[in-house]
Amino acid sequence: MSYVLAFLGFVALIVLHEAGHFVAAKAVGMRVERFSLFMGPLLVKFRRGETEYGIGPLPLGGYVKITGMNPNEEIPPEVAPRAYYNQPVWKRVVVILAGPAVNLLIAFFIVWALVLSAGQSVATTKVAEIQRASPAAAVLRPGDQVVSVDGVAGSESAIRAQIDKHRCAGTQVNGCLAATPAKVVIRRDGSLLTLEIKPRYNSSAGRPLIGVEFGAVQKPIGLVHAASITGSQLWSVTTETVSTVARIFEPKERKQLHSIVYGYTATQQSFATSATQALWVLALISLSLGIINLFPFLPLDGGHVFWALAEKVRGRRIPFEVMERAGVVGFALIILIFVIGLTNDISTLSGPGINLH
Repeated sequence: MSYVLAFLGFVALIVLHEAGHFVAAKAVGMRVERFSLFMGPLLVKFRRGETEYGIGPLPLGGYVKITGMNPNEEIPPEVAPRAYYNQPVWKRVVVILAGPAVNLLIAFFIVWALVLSAGQSVATTKVAEIQRASPAAAVLRPGDQVVSVDGVAGSESAIRAQIDKHRCAGTQVNGCLAATPAKVVIRRDGSLLTLEIKPRYNSSAGRPLIGVEFGAVQKPIGLVHAASITGSQLWSVTTETVSTVARIFEPKERKQLHSIVYGYTATQQSFATSATQALWVLALISLSLGIINLFPFLPLDGGHVFWALAEKVRGRRIPFEVMERAGVVGFALIILIFVIGLTNDISTLSGPGINLH
């Protein structure tokens, strides 16, 4: 079942991307000849108005054929005014950007919904875990509520800040005990207890610790706050993706590239694990599709936008032959990225496999 769900997830991303182009083209008055799911000769097709709809045999993408995408094609005079290259630049840009925009919106709304449903993790001062052989191990228990340290009460960060003040005498070296104990007031089984604990300096953390991990609770968050968190998370993924592609000739970065094979396998495994993880993976794939499609190389959507804007700046149409030659470079780059990604996929899937955690 997870394989079917992963396949349907990919189909949905393809359909919605192409639907973005389709709806935008119709909205600005362009003539759409065909809307096809998958590639190759259509196995199933039907016509509604001027548009033919169909399904191809190869699940490698989709296709929206707009009249006049090639300025050299022969167009009947009655439909020429609605051809792609006879439209203003802004209409062409809107139609081309609609596909990646849908992918970006899908990613945003999936992650936004996940953030809203999960809420925000807020640290508490309740002891969740105690490290063995730590200063707290002999006196604290999981479930104890730390009320104050040296009379300082408040949040988990305030408690930790007060513990930080207890330093070793002389040089702070790993494992040294604080010169003075911290007076820790806890609530246990409804009663308040006062304990004295000497923090131990931890060089890795760069501060003294008593050896406890505090628990956390999930609290609901507002729509705007959730949107802010979502935007930050997606922006982080976006900058990492762009950086990886921009530095594909660096061995370390090149190993981070993956193809649709990896994406499908990761999606399938995530569906087998949990719906939440599956949605998160689909959101990342949708985001990546949107980002990659915006790179300014033909035949990617970003390439069409680039040449449309170049025409606007130049003040007259760019010769199609120029775009074709530039497109060869872009196509070669896409093939290179695909080959690198597929090679990494084979290495990963035949070796350690995909780690979703």
